[in-house]
Amino acid sequence: MIEAILFDFDGTIADTAPDLGHALNRQRIARGLSPLPITLIRTQASAGSRGLLNLGFNLKPDDSEYEAMRDEFLRFYAERLYHDTRLFPGIANVLDQLDANQLPWGIVTNKPARFTKPLVQALALHQRAACIISGDDTVNTKPHPEPLLTACRQINVSPNKCIYLGDDIRDIKASLAAGIKPIVACYGYLGNDTSPETWGAAHLIDHPEDLLNYI
Repeated sequence: MIEAILFDFDGTIADTAPDLGHALNRQRIARGLSPLPITLIRTQASAGSRGLLNLGFNLKPDDSEYEAMRDEFLRFYAERLYHDTRLFPGIANVLDQLDANQLPWGIVTNKPARFTKPLVQALALHQRAACIISGDDTVNTKPHPEPLLTACRQINVSPNKCIYLGDDIRDIKASLAAGIKPIVACYGYLGNDTSPETWGAAHLIDHPEDLLNYI
């Protein structure tokens, strides 16, 4: 019996790619490069600054320029954090249904709290979520199970009675390691070279409201 639902944020609850992409393209334009299309940016949006800087500049964390570029990217993103960010179509109804059935739900994301908190508040979810675990709230981030296990402790639900919905292979790995049932949000960014069918999830959904049928 499912007693709680946990959600990833970027690419699962909210479409944050437009604002993340704006920050990346602002960097590219400043360096004389053409902006990247949003369709390409979406493929790496779940990976945050690491994935987007690799996409936009072929930069990796051990490159000498990476730290300065990451700091600039995050500064640009913070300046335009929720200009075009929206809930995915259908998510509002899913959360309404969970609330109506008194089924607690929470957010577990690798996104730092300084971005997660204002975004969740801007989307009017902060007083509804049973827990909000950001990327710097635990020592380890996904794919480590610690953030998900922390969420389970906060809402006082056993992991084997939870579902975790996410759009990245790290979400599925973290969920499996935590003993939580993973579901892939195929409507999300899916920023990985492998097919979601190979990730080991219990189920895959093409629309947020399909989650209600699974429950």
